Amino acid sequence: MALRDILIHPDPRLKKPADPVTAFDRELRRLADDMLETMYDAPGIGLAAPQIGEMHRLLVMDCIKDDAEEARPMVLINPQIVWSSEDQNTYEEGCLSIPEQYADVTRPAEVKVRWQGLDGGEQEEQFSGLWATCVQHEIDHLNGKLFIDYLGPMKRQMITRKMQKLKREKARA
Repeated sequence: MALRDILIHPDPRLKKPADPVTAFDRELRRLADDMLETMYDAPGIGLAAPQIGEMHRLLVMDCIKDDAEEARPMVLINPQIVWSSEDQNTYEEGCLSIPEQYADVTRPAEVKVRWQGLDGGEQEEQFSGLWATCVQHEIDHLNGKLFIDYLGPMKRQMITRKMQKLKREKARA
């Protein structure tokens, strides 16, 4: 396993839709392991492959925040939302590709997601609460969409300028 660099907005790869995964092999397992290690190290609760420059429809997540509870790392390949509730939830979202920036985003409170596991087998689960928000946020990444795309243009521009400044500062260091 290896830690991967997380792309910072604005990076054009974050705005491109990812390609479906077709090969369920050792390389895919290694990528998933690297993504989980990178997500936990960041620390975060979700990470999509495009965030590390891999343009595949693959995401990892683990929304267990309590150290007393057992971790629940999940790997979702080619995920798709097959149902969403009419009820909405608003969460303050952040993103590993947009560090230290947070904003309220309203999304369906519950979603049913179908995906493939590392063996290619189909799985399905209904998510609610933070899990529902996280999986929708990560699937957005696979479609080239960021949480700031839900914000008004002024707030989005302000955050983008902050990220450009952060990237310049990192490049100088």
